[in-house]
Amino acid sequence: MQKVIVIGAGPAGLTAANELLKTAKYDVTVLEETNSIGGIAKTVNYKGNRMDIGGHRFFSKEETITDYWQKLMPMQGSPSYDDKKLGIYKKLEPNGPDPEKEEKVMLLRRRTSRIFYLKKFFDYPIKISKELLKNLGFITTIKVGFSYLKSSIFKRKERTLEDFYINRFGKVLYELFFMNYTEKVWGRSPNEISADWGRQRVKGISIYEILKNILSTKNEKNVETSLIEEFWYPKLGPGQLWETLAEKVVEQGGKILKNHKVEKIQIEDGKIKSVECKNGEQKEKFEGDIFISSMPIKDLVEGIEESKLVPPDILDIAKGLPYRDFITVGLLVKKLKLENKTNIKTIGNIIPDCWIYMQEPDVKIGRMQIFNNWSPYLVKNVEENIWIGLEYFVQENDEFWNMTEEEFVNFAISELEKINIIDKEDVIDSHQEKIRKAYPAYFDTYDEIDKLIKYLNGFENLYCIGRNGQHRYNNMDHSMLTAIEAVKNIKANIKDKSNIWKVNIEKEYNEIRKET
Repeated sequence: MQKVIVIGAGPAGLTAANELLKTAKYDVTVLEETNSIGGIAKTVNYKGNRMDIGGHRFFSKEETITDYWQKLMPMQGSPSYDDKKLGIYKKLEPNGPDPEKEEKVMLLRRRTSRIFYLKKFFDYPIKISKELLKNLGFITTIKVGFSYLKSSIFKRKERTLEDFYINRFGKVLYELFFMNYTEKVWGRSPNEISADWGRQRVKGISIYEILKNILSTKNEKNVETSLIEEFWYPKLGPGQLWETLAEKVVEQGGKILKNHKVEKIQIEDGKIKSVECKNGEQKEKFEGDIFISSMPIKDLVEGIEESKLVPPDILDIAKGLPYRDFITVGLLVKKLKLENKTNIKTIGNIIPDCWIYMQEPDVKIGRMQIFNNWSPYLVKNVEENIWIGLEYFVQENDEFWNMTEEEFVNFAISELEKINIIDKEDVIDSHQEKIRKAYPAYFDTYDEIDKLIKYLNGFENLYCIGRNGQHRYNNMDHSMLTAIEAVKNIKANIKDKSNIWKVNIEKEYNEIRKET
């Protein structure tokens, strides 16, 4: 049997391991740096209240992926978004999911997310509506219209993310809703970020597409990602699905070793021979015939550098690849000060948003999740409490990263008080999570990444997959597809790896739920 070492137990790594184990030809070991499964798509359980790190919607144009999810966790739900009708209370709907059991089912959910700006709610993505006109005012609305017309006639060459946004929304709307928020998320002005990020994440979204979507008969296979209104979601959060996949890997004979951080990579004759891991105070060496990596490219190349074989220019590119780190704070509160003025029913009549984009310029918070609305089963006492997640985009070792948990939680609470969302006395409990290298960024040495890819492809038995493994802002379905493509190549002994790197570079965005 061929020995395969998979680095990382996130969506990509677990998918690769599972695909390999379908053939009794491979001895598969998964090395995971942390003590959890799912990477950034894990679910954190804090005293029975569960946190989704970053928010994960399950939908894909790729039937391969939708079928994958369906086999792992049956999709159960209805177009009704009153959570009581979805079976949150067994006494009300005996055939629904049992709140006392950890059934492996996916619920159909309504996607509601809005922008909070000027202490008002705006639809996200921006919708041309009476509410928008009311919130912006007549004069600003006229400016938005003429600005968009100008951008439609005089197109910019798209070198930066700023060019990308202005071409699609006009300069006025860009400055209102994109410029400051982008700086908050990435710590850089949009005119310093490659337009590749826009092509990767929002692709065809523009005012034109929004209007077309409003006026046309919807065919969901042609609707842009950010316009999707429904998605599937595991009852107990995204980590439940990846933990289920990890169980399947182990059942098939694979090994998953947690707390094994890959630090050194030994090269011999143009191939990877072994990796050295740190496990607590111990170091362990794992030899293999094939290596599949979803670890950050920067760390991968620096690990290879231990062999003193990396060309200086390649090492410089890898070391210069930027990332944004992430801090999220879970707050259990008695109530929010935001009133539900929508026609969407929710338990306790809280606002219906899954997450809210915080674009108030005087606070650092980037987004706020309301876990009750992702799945009521994420909250221990959903009838009485609201469980929210406050998301901050930071740099490792900056002033925010280095705060104690108590300091940061108090800071986060003060920010919500400042914009009149909660009162401090309504906070019942809190929990903090820090995630390193959560988001690969598209600036600094990113524009030279093709050289780095060529170098990595030169190692015959190395396959780079997943978000960090390719330094590409992929979502779960695309990360899984890179793994599936890699395993196809391994099984067919195909040396060309271009198909793996081509996942999610097509113009049409691949994220949309399968029609049911």
